[in-house]
Amino acid sequence: MAKLVFGMNQSLDGYVDHMEFAPDPSLFRHFIEQVRGLTGSVYGRRIYEVMRYWDEDHPEWSAEELDFAAAWRSQPKWVVSRSLKSVGPNATLVEDDLEVVMRGLKAELGGEIEVAGPDLARSLTDLGLIDEYRLYLHPIVLGRGKPFFAGPTPRLRFVACDPIGEDVIRLTYVPA
Repeated sequence: MAKLVFGMNQSLDGYVDHMEFAPDPSLFRHFIEQVRGLTGSVYGRRIYEVMRYWDEDHPEWSAEELDFAAAWRSQPKWVVSRSLKSVGPNATLVEDDLEVVMRGLKAELGGEIEVAGPDLARSLTDLGLIDEYRLYLHPIVLGRGKPFFAGPTPRLRFVACDPIGEDVIRLTYVPA
């Protein structure tokens, strides 16, 4: 049975903003390895549109960026959206029946499926489908933005705390 894992970079005051969290080399390497190990990813529309950046190589990319792009492209993706009419390579559009589709993926697949996007994570949390939350805590205070938890914070139980690189701590929780 697959496990749905919601993890994102977060400021000390609880906000997520991909423009504010450029990963240092250690954290980027961590994300490359993490993506390589995933069974797949489930994206909300907004974060999927951000991640489509990795669909095509850019001449200025480093070897690490090429590694990440290759890992990201190789994994299956499910994109939850009612407004998109199509999705890119190796992606499946999920327009309806989110609960049915996610329960089916969990039952049919093994390993970890990443959940990307706080609004999508809220929907899956409300359905009781998130198995683990990973907060990549950065020493930044934003004072604004999209909160990591887009709705009421679920009851959680602490599982682990791991430093990654010099400035980031990954906090791992499971539903209580």
